[in-house]
Amino acid sequence: MGSLDLSSGSEVVTIHVNEAKNLLQSGYRYIDVRTVEEFEKGHVEAANILNIPYLFITPEGRVKNPEFLKEVSSLCKEEDRLIVGCQSGARSLAATADLLKIGFKNVHDMGGGYLAWVENGHPIKMEEPKKIQEPAIVEDKPNEEL
Repeated sequence: MGSLDLSSGSEVVTIHVNEAKNLLQSGYRYIDVRTVEEFEKGHVEAANILNIPYLFITPEGRVKNPEFLKEVSSLCKEEDRLIVGCQSGARSLAATADLLKIGFKNVHDMGGGYLAWVENGHPIKMEEPKKIQEPAIVEDKPNEEL
């Protein structure tokens, strides 16, 4: 696919979803940078997947997650083999560039994102809707002697 040259000397490598699928099967970790809501509606099926939003949707528009790099750094090592994906490819490209700038070495951007993954017929997973646990009803019983 393509690449984006960074001033740090690292370069974002964008890979096709078919290559991403093969790399995920060989042990790469997938970081889905979409919102939690997008993730829960359906995401790449991978054995090792994280959902760390790169942007938040606010009334003022999209705002970069100020904790993104800290969150990734707390869950991944700089040497980890990572694939970063989003909905269509824009957020993951920026997120991958940011990760390379702070020292991550084996990070690839998945071109076309989740939409391209689905178009190519690769497996997806839907999150189960979160069920609200009803509080148990405790019947009042007279206190018995202790």
